[in-house]
Amino acid sequence: MSFMMTIEKEDRVSSELLVGGKPFLGQAQARKLLSRSLASGRLAHAYLFQGPEGIGKQLFARGLTAAVNCAAGKGLAACGICSGCRKFASGTHPDFLLVSPEKGAIKIDQVRELIKKLSYAPYEAGMRVVLLEDVHTMRREAANSLLKTLEEPPEDNLLILTADSARTILPTISSRCQAIPFYPLTLEQTVEVIVRENKELDRETAMLLARLAEGSPGRALLLHRKDLVNFGMRVVELIADPAKGGGQHVGLFLQTAEAMAGLKEDLSSLFGLLRLWLRDGLFSASCQEVTTSIMKTRKDWNSEQYFAKLQAIEQAEKELNRNCNRTLVCEVLLFQLQA
Repeated sequence: MSFMMTIEKEDRVSSELLVGGKPFLGQAQARKLLSRSLASGRLAHAYLFQGPEGIGKQLFARGLTAAVNCAAGKGLAACGICSGCRKFASGTHPDFLLVSPEKGAIKIDQVRELIKKLSYAPYEAGMRVVLLEDVHTMRREAANSLLKTLEEPPEDNLLILTADSARTILPTISSRCQAIPFYPLTLEQTVEVIVRENKELDRETAMLLARLAEGSPGRALLLHRKDLVNFGMRVVELIADPAKGGGQHVGLFLQTAEAMAGLKEDLSSLFGLLRLWLRDGLFSASCQEVTTSIMKTRKDWNSEQYFAKLQAIEQAEKELNRNCNRTLVCEVLLFQLQA
């Protein structure tokens, strides 16, 4: 089975990818590989972009889509001004098809409708591009319906599939695509994306979000929208204030624990933020340096106490994984962290 198709385009040499007129950050390996494929006029019939959530797989796919049918672009850098680019930017390009999960899954009816559309030639572009997002959600019957199309797609059609690397993909799907791995961004790249998307955000908060998101700008931006950092800073202020250790503040700790439990699936991210705070404090205690973090550390804690509190967070996470009462776990953790 051959994955290759020919695209009659010349002078495609740039590996810079533009999305919405802005340079796409990261994924140098993917950009290099696909720019070479465009330069040689040979692309696979189907690609699988697989990597952690929130690192830009779907944005990359849209940038590649624009580049494939750009009349004047160089390599992956679409010009942004030709008729095809303008239609793609406005979401009206007739030769770009998007299939996204509906209520958490790509269903067989969606795949059947897609196959029907692929039976017709592209309307105006040299290549129709299909983006199937989050194929790890695809149900088995839908995947089976797509197999023949993946193996022998109609002429002048390019299929791009994206998937979370932490989720299972049916081998019958992955084996019929050319896999392109995607990796977490560097800390600096993640900060740049965060600041670019939120110009009002100060760089120190952006750095904290980037550290917390571990190379996933999408996750960092989601945490920012949920105001997790500000909530975490309020929790830190409570823990870091020695005056709050008395019995007269028990009610405040219980209220905070209840609010923490209300975070539900975001509670693990809050634990991650607390872990970063404690590690910064441990570094300051070990090196006897004053931290410049926006979340101030406790000067009266030594290295052993910091290690003990890090272990308390680890234990809390284990208890949550065992489905222990979330509010009770948060209560115990807060008192351990403040002690």
